[in-house]
Amino acid sequence: MANEALDYCLVVGTEEIDWLLCDAYRRWRLLRMAPPIEPFNKQNRGMILSEGAGAIVLARDGFATIERAHPGGHFRRRAEAEKILKRILCDLCQMEVDFVISSANGTFVDQAESQALQEIVPNALVYTVKPALGEGVGAAGLWQIILAAQALHSEEVPPVLHVDRSVRLRLSFSRTPIPSARRAIVLSCGLNQQATGLRLAIQ
Repeated sequence: MANEALDYCLVVGTEEIDWLLCDAYRRWRLLRMAPPIEPFNKQNRGMILSEGAGAIVLARDGFATIERAHPGGHFRRRAEAEKILKRILCDLCQMEVDFVISSANGTFVDQAESQALQEIVPNALVYTVKPALGEGVGAAGLWQIILAAQALHSEEVPPVLHVDRSVRLRLSFSRTPIPSARRAIVLSCGLNQQATGLRLAIQ
């Protein structure tokens, strides 16, 4: 979009689940055999894969703006994910945010995000869509951005499904109004050992 000749860009993410992917995640102990996904559970019981697609249109003008995008980072070991997520959150929290869309999916990702969120933005309202839609892998990042835009538009966050109320994050246990919401962080930590994030804003 830095090219003045372009006015619009369609970004599409999709995922088709095949047996190789399922077998790989099962061998890595990231998959559970039956629902539900239990986000931020200390036992990391695993994720449920889902198929689907998401698409967003980037334009010079619109309802929501990507106010800041973090280039992210790569972690070689799961223990390194938390450090990268903290760095991303520190960068994106330079301005006040109303809520965070997390990528918690029932795996090691949950604890890394939980620790980073508790340290950097302990009072932020947190929501994850994956207990409702499953882990969409290639589509998931776009789903999270779409959800953030919808929440900013509706000034409301849906309830997080199947979550233990003892979790030490400020989660939406029911439909939670966020009147006059202006900014949201979308935090994405992937099973491919990469993490990134962006800050979405409305005028």
